[in-house]
Amino acid sequence: MRGTGRVMFAAILLLIAGTLNIIYGIAAVSNAHFYTDSTRYVFANHLHTWGWITIIIGAIQLTGGLSLLGGGGYGIFIGIAAATIGAIESLLAVGGAYPFWSLGVFAICLWVLWGLVQFASDQGQVASG
Repeated sequence: MRGTGRVMFAAILLLIAGTLNIIYGIAAVSNAHFYTDSTRYVFANHLHTWGWITIIIGAIQLTGGLSLLGGGGYGIFIGIAAATIGAIESLLAVGGAYPFWSLGVFAICLWVLWGLVQFASDQGQVASG
């Protein structure tokens, strides 16, 4: 099937992004010295709140990546949604302690989005405008 390799690559990138988000979310919740206390986030006034947001997004990304590896149609939908949410989350974190890391995660999410939307449009699952 055309585009299967692209979907597998997007699934692996989504699994990597989800794993990293969960690790960094746990670091934020557990008061690790990875983050600085002076960092302020757009929607979360406290680092623990931002950590839980990151853990939830990471779990959604892992779910999407695993579903894509399994070949489920659910994976395309949740993969696109998870990559979109991950991209927005990384842009909101650009003002934090690690702006270049956030831009890198943003680029990965865009790459995943492109791959999944391209595959879905090739398969006729996305209505063309």
